[in-house]
Amino acid sequence: MSGQRYGLLVAGAVALACAALGPGVALMAAPAPTSAAAAYDDEVELGRQIFTDTGRLAPDYVGNDLKCSNCHLDEGRKADAAPLWAAWGLYPQYRAKNGHVNTFAERIQECFKYSMNGKPPPLGGREVVALETYAAFLAKGQPAGEHVPGQGYLKLPRPPEAPDYARGQAVFQANCVACHGADGAGQRSGDQVLFPPLWGPRSFNWGAGMSDINNAAGFIKANMPQGQEGKLSVQEAWDVAAFVDSHPRPQDPRFTGSTDETRKRFHDNPQSMYGLTVNGVRLGGDGK
Repeated sequence: MSGQRYGLLVAGAVALACAALGPGVALMAAPAPTSAAAAYDDEVELGRQIFTDTGRLAPDYVGNDLKCSNCHLDEGRKADAAPLWAAWGLYPQYRAKNGHVNTFAERIQECFKYSMNGKPPPLGGREVVALETYAAFLAKGQPAGEHVPGQGYLKLPRPPEAPDYARGQAVFQANCVACHGADGAGQRSGDQVLFPPLWGPRSFNWGAGMSDINNAAGFIKANMPQGQEGKLSVQEAWDVAAFVDSHPRPQDPRFTGSTDETRKRFHDNPQSMYGLTVNGVRLGGDGK
């Protein structure tokens, strides 16, 4: 078919469509490419802002003093700090934590539920869509369905000696107190959280991945102290992770009413201190 004849056919089809709509009714024009690009860019920026200022921009779903970028450093871009660009392409995937195949949006919901000690924002809602868009933007060019270097947290080898609370306390006092405080409560300036709490009522709850010693140790080894990443030895990272995760924090949202049963169902592994007694306090007991 010649280009001229094709053009005439298209013009005729448009004319027939307009006639069918009736007088005074015009066909809606598709959004200009620049408009679509601008809308996408705006959504990416909203996602970035929610990611880095979560409590202020998603207050209905946050129940502590943390924001997404406390655990996913450099606005979700830093390798070995659970970067978004490495996570996006792995979903949907089965997660034993909730026993079904999760979409990336569901994974976002669980971060709010556990790490933020809040409640899941609705699927398709403003917060989830913006965070999904931001993650997709950061993941451009990354392979889908493949584990890539830097994904998740650093997987540390077992330490030469079993993690020790007293040694971890010494590491904490020497390297962490300046930012997180001797009581682990972090630092604030007015309404602004400067450094996040590591335990206590305003920190992540017992359902968060960071409450498992191996996850905390990998994060600490690769990323802490801030500005001195890699300073700590493998042993020191395990020790200080064990110290941090041996303190009271908000209850696991999956709490059954029994600390023993909750440990058996959700924390029956050597990486979790939930249900164990440290310094006379049963962790996870009485909401601790």
